[in-house]
Amino acid sequence: MNPQLVEITHGRTNPGIDPVLHAWGWEVPVYLFLGGLVAGVMVLLAALELKRRAKATTPAGQAMPFVAIGLISLGMGALFLDLAHKVHVYRFYLSFEATSPMSWGAWILMIVYPVLLLQGLGGLSDGARGWLRAKVGGLGTLLDRVQAFADAKRRPILWTSMAVGAGLGVYTGLLLGTLSARLLWNSAVMGPLFLASGVSTGAALLLCVKLDHEAHHTLVRWDTLAIGVELALLAVLLLGLVTGGSAQQVAADTLLGGRYTPYFWSLVVVGGLAVPLVLNVVEMRRGLRPTLLTPALVLIGGFALRTLVVAAGQYTSFGLMP
Repeated sequence: MNPQLVEITHGRTNPGIDPVLHAWGWEVPVYLFLGGLVAGVMVLLAALELKRRAKATTPAGQAMPFVAIGLISLGMGALFLDLAHKVHVYRFYLSFEATSPMSWGAWILMIVYPVLLLQGLGGLSDGARGWLRAKVGGLGTLLDRVQAFADAKRRPILWTSMAVGAGLGVYTGLLLGTLSARLLWNSAVMGPLFLASGVSTGAALLLCVKLDHEAHHTLVRWDTLAIGVELALLAVLLLGLVTGGSAQQVAADTLLGGRYTPYFWSLVVVGGLAVPLVLNVVEMRRGLRPTLLTPALVLIGGFALRTLVVAAGQYTSFGLMP
């Protein structure tokens, strides 16, 4: 065989890498968004109860831990769809790798379920407990024991929920931030940024349901603070890229003049952060009647942030600068 006729395929001529890396599709942004959203809900629900020393009084507030279980399940379902070798998913739970963000994330996700379940069961009113006990039938005795444990350990469960929620929120950013070959993702800011965004979107989701007056205004204040922190972290991320070397500046160009610039500034910075920040401040200072516009903008901006960061991060790398 003539060696000149042999075609050698390697990473740089792989159509999945050149001209643009495309390893992750829509499933990963959906997972990151829902994971951050649930993280925010866990932190905020626990913080509200600890601050007020009272459980949620509305049915919607009491149902939110169970809603969060459904949302994180949807997120994990999206992540499962993204896996190339789905039958090997169990391997994540055969060991624990302390230096692997994915290993941390896999185990954190498993801890989320029992913590949310205990948080939800312990927060139910007597009427809701009676209705639930009638539904479970023969499992009523087991349910009573679990609820008794949730009641007896209420404060430790709430503190655990805050810690696990914070870990989940940071992990969704570290999952990207530790991939050093991706120029836009390779930043220590990613973890705190995604946590702040998760708290903000979690507050937005809670503000979409019926809560008591005090809880609503507390969440508006916390959402305003989270948006401010998120804007500051975005500024730090972009400044770090702009003032870095030529490689970092290429990554910055995707959001500051490149193909993703109009979407980033319109959907994330202006529509998802700046406008909701102004609306929150106006609502707090003038006592205006709350609307669904502000939380809707925050939720759209939170999803857009993850979608654009994942897409732009795949557009540039150390070995590929379009």
